[in-house]
Amino acid sequence: MTRQKLHIKKNDTVIVLSGQDRGKEGVVLEVFPKKQRAIVEGVHIVKRHLRPNQMGQGGIVEREGTIHVSNLKKIDA
Repeated sequence: MTRQKLHIKKNDTVIVLSGQDRGKEGVVLEVFPKKQRAIVEGVHIVKRHLRPNQMGQGGIVEREGTIHVSNLKKIDA
């Protein structure tokens, strides 16, 4: 599998082109070039069920999920 250079990088402002979050804008928090996916602030919120442990209380936490880079477009900011 060949790795291609991605058109977005960390701290870029992007807009979502498709999916349930179409039209939303946000800042790229993290990029995964091997998987061709990125995490965008405030977009694709998923619920994660955490088990209680010594570090703290468990529960349901909402955080950003990954989005494929083909669904993102860089915005000049």
